[in-house]
Amino acid sequence: MASDVKVMIGQGRLAAALAQAAAEVESALEDLLPANEGAEARLAEAMRYATLGGGKRLRAFLAMETAALFRVDRRCAARVGAAIEMLHAYSLVHDDLPAMDDDDLRRGKPSTHRAFDEATAILAGDALQARAFEVLAEPDTHSNPEARCELVAALGLAAGARGMAGGQMIDLLAEGRTLSVEQIIRLQALKTGRLIQFSAEAGAILGRAAPAQRQMLAAYGRDLGAAFQIADDLLDSEGTPEETGKTPGKDAAAGKATLVAVLGPERARAQADMLASQAARHLDSFGDRAALLSELAAFVVVRRQ
Repeated sequence: MASDVKVMIGQGRLAAALAQAAAEVESALEDLLPANEGAEARLAEAMRYATLGGGKRLRAFLAMETAALFRVDRRCAARVGAAIEMLHAYSLVHDDLPAMDDDDLRRGKPSTHRAFDEATAILAGDALQARAFEVLAEPDTHSNPEARCELVAALGLAAGARGMAGGQMIDLLAEGRTLSVEQIIRLQALKTGRLIQFSAEAGAILGRAAPAQRQMLAAYGRDLGAAFQIADDLLDSEGTPEETGKTPGKDAAAGKATLVAVLGPERARAQADMLASQAARHLDSFGDRAALLSELAAFVVVRRQ
């Protein structure tokens, strides 16, 4: 009974911290993505539609919480979190397009190409990606130009052909094919894991942390991202539109390569639990200061949205 109470307290503390970070990042996004009254107003509206008012802000929380380990100014961390959320939103906008995963629902509302049109959605994604790098390069994000350059370079690596975009390419090519467990792990590490890894590493870059600390947080983000993706695949196979905010069952219908499809739900869930525990162990050297990050690792595998 005592351990159950402790878990409930921990989950309540984490929920409050996630909500606080989400509110701070939402405020930063409002400032960084202003409405526009010019000829390009429709583009600005689509960018805001795709980014504001939804999502778990998990990646932004990672950047802010790891930055807190090094006492980074909260406003600077929120700017980095906002940039990550812009990059993430761009990927979702493009992912939902008919040429990609062809999904009409995202975060419980019509996908951007449904709310606007395909051409506007493509441009909104392009502009969100560009704005993310612009924000990271601005002096308000960090006074040290080296830190800003490292953020830009690391996000570029996470988002490009050796990261998220490369993973999406592999995912598209894999539809209807049988991949090995190792191939699926690599696919997911690129498509989902690299951006989550960057999010965890970003706080260390902001905090000018020692290389060993940066590597530990990157390893934490890598394993957390892998656990998160398995949990996401389980939700796709077992969840409802109300829980997930998107169309469930799409992966199976499209013949997507997932660990759930290859291992089955129970073995996949055990793999996610193992990865979450492994992620938390990377934080041991930070002690109690990383308690929320440890709790997050446990949370990502039991969440229902």
